[in-house]
Amino acid sequence: MYRLFIAEKPSVAREFGKALGEAFKNSDGYMISDTSIVTWCVGHLITMSYPEVYDPALKKWSYDTIPFIPEVFRYEVLPDVRKQFDIVSGLLNRKDVDCIYICTDSGREGEYIYRLVDSMAGVPASKTRKRVWIDSQTEEEIKRGIREAKDWSEYDNLSDAAYLRAKEDFLMGINFSRVLTLKYGYGIRSFLGEDKGGAISVGRVMTCVLGMVVRREREIRNFDKTPYYRILGTFEPAADLSFEAEWRAVEGSKYFESPLLYKENGFKTEENANKLIEELKGHNGTVSSIETKKEKKKAPLLFNLAELQNECSKLFKISPDKTLEITQSLYEKKLVTYPRTDARVLSTAVAKEIGKNLKGLSSLPKYRPFLEEILKLETYKSIAKTQYTNDKMITDHYAIIPTGETRGEGSLDPLSSKVFDLIVRRFLAIFYPPAEYLKAAVVLDVNGEKFFANFKALEKEGYLAVAKVKKEGPEEKEASSAEAGAKQDEAAPGKEDKDPEEDREQIGGIEFVNAIKGLKKGTEVPVTELKTKPAETKPPARYNSGSLIMAMEGAGKLIEDEELRAQIKGSGIGTSATRGEILKKLFNINYLANNSKTQIVTPTLKGEMVYDVVDASIRPLLNPELTASWEKGLDQVVKGSVSKDEYMEKLSGYVTRLTNGVKGLSNMAGLNAKFRESAQFYKKKK
Repeated sequence: MYRLFIAEKPSVAREFGKALGEAFKNSDGYMISDTSIVTWCVGHLITMSYPEVYDPALKKWSYDTIPFIPEVFRYEVLPDVRKQFDIVSGLLNRKDVDCIYICTDSGREGEYIYRLVDSMAGVPASKTRKRVWIDSQTEEEIKRGIREAKDWSEYDNLSDAAYLRAKEDFLMGINFSRVLTLKYGYGIRSFLGEDKGGAISVGRVMTCVLGMVVRREREIRNFDKTPYYRILGTFEPAADLSFEAEWRAVEGSKYFESPLLYKENGFKTEENANKLIEELKGHNGTVSSIETKKEKKKAPLLFNLAELQNECSKLFKISPDKTLEITQSLYEKKLVTYPRTDARVLSTAVAKEIGKNLKGLSSLPKYRPFLEEILKLETYKSIAKTQYTNDKMITDHYAIIPTGETRGEGSLDPLSSKVFDLIVRRFLAIFYPPAEYLKAAVVLDVNGEKFFANFKALEKEGYLAVAKVKKEGPEEKEASSAEAGAKQDEAAPGKEDKDPEEDREQIGGIEFVNAIKGLKKGTEVPVTELKTKPAETKPPARYNSGSLIMAMEGAGKLIEDEELRAQIKGSGIGTSATRGEILKKLFNINYLANNSKTQIVTPTLKGEMVYDVVDASIRPLLNPELTASWEKGLDQVVKGSVSKDEYMEKLSGYVTRLTNGVKGLSNMAGLNAKFRESAQFYKKKK
């Protein structure tokens, strides 16, 4: 009798064959030894059937045939992979195969891929099926996965959630796209001057992303810049020591809470700013206070896919789907662990064995000095007790880290090599001590008015020594991905940066900051210059492909309902595996545009028109609350607290109610006015 191993891709199947260590012979679509057979899918082999498969009359879009909610869903083999499906189906049903090892990717989508094949192939219930769940494709991990494989029934709830997620996207996509096209498609087509087409494509996740981008663009478009005027003073305590400080109207100031101010550090008019300067001229400053402290900054958490996509967009100007493609290739070469993960920490089990990963990397000369330092510090021995290890923050997989396998590293193309280097450096950084900074804050009094200055100098590099990567661009400046990641850890995803003119830290050398530190309270300091500096409020930044991925991951911030916000706190809208593809689809259907050089994402006129249509008809599609509520339901299915039938009943009712609601609307006149407004903007833009 044979054991049958079925993987998701041929490359993965080959790794399983190697790990099994048996004398396999290659055959058409599979490998066979004396005791085992290894075969593979080619990604998805099965797909959901379109409505016309149920009834040819449903091919024509009509109000009479929607909502379309079949009692029994139909599936079909994808034509391009029919040959491989037939091979896999035949192997699954061989009488001399008694045990099937399911080795598709360890997650909801991988579960769905196999279950569809099993169902379509009609595999007898009498056959044993075991689920292999692994985090990397190293030989050791594959052997562990096979050894610890559980009966597939333990993943039934995950399978139910996978089927329901697919049905959810199918029903919302089919019914909402059809009803919106029938109601508004002609209006959009006529406005754009298109002779045919005009189908409005919407979906539970993609339309929410469209909403995020359009709202941001309109916020920028409607933003009124407000000018204000800051006052800067140059102070010179010694011939070789000079620095700049900024005036603020704090308590005790003549202008404290004055209506003449736009904000604490700026006047509404240059005239009033200059008036204060005249009042201060001829006066020296006095050190009112000086505070110094040392600050330690730890390395950021490890990469999950969203954080990696964001960093690659910023550093290398590549799209999220390209980053996933590269990381998937690194995974298949056994260089890194499973890429489609939302976690940014290690599991306790992995942390205990992390020395193996480090030892493997030592074969690469460029990392050897860092590894020698880590081995000397022995920090890897206690990594399980740090913030970088947390089982509660892991669902299916831990963070993306190098496996320690390096044999394929030399054959990487330049871009793949850069992504691998980024992952390795982020990983090594967590074993280094924190970076240490010396900070000083000085307050000076000039004729009763206060000037403030903040200084910062790097005292000890710590993890920054290993974290430096080259940023793409004409100058290819070095940038610290890890330092950027640390800032991301501190700030909620999607949060805008502070105005760069406010609370600025003057970065200087350690000698300079030590000289500042030497100033004493009460010391008189000459003021060599006072000047106004015009400033203005700034609109929020446009999304780039990376920050949009991060905003999707952190979309829970936009939800007011606390319970729903908590539901997608760790996963956001979409999944780590699908976010890049969702963006790619929005670009392909011309709803969003992506600048390939800068990765800046903006809506198109058509995208804004679709946004207005959805806003006027099925508004929940634009908001993350919809995804959060359904993700909450899927999570409950996985946990067993909601049955698949209960979920399906709720889904059917929701789709029916909203589809029928659109049929009764009469709001085209108002939409035409919005279309004209958007069109005028794009006309001026040209």
